[in-house]
Amino acid sequence: QVQLVESGGGLVQPGGSLRLSCAASGRLFSINVMGWYRQAPGKQRELVATITSGGSTNYADSVKGRFTISRDNTKSTVSLQMNSLKPEDTAIYYCYVRGSNGIRFGDYWGQGTQVTVSS
Repeated sequence: QVQLVESGGGLVQPGGSLRLSCAASGRLFSINVMGWYRQAPGKQRELVATITSGGSTNYADSVKGRFTISRDNTKSTVSLQMNSLKPEDTAIYYCYVRGSNGIRFGDYWGQGTQVTVSS
């Protein structure tokens, strides 16, 4: 069993900042990719940012220059620093991990944390 626990969501004004964190635990022996996806009301879930175990990052064009993803391999955590937030960043943000349980690789998701950008 793999658990992903997210924290850090909330309400922020446009132009503000938030930091999301996610900790992975359980039967997870190696983690390849960690990242964040988001889903706004009435829209499909979309990639926000990912980071590999080697530190290579990938960002959605809409967040480049504003969001920064980082991870701590020793603690199996991933964070997303979100600056210059816009109302269109409002969504449920989901932590994502691709890793091995010792038998096969699988995709794991957190329960989601709400981010609301509004004045």
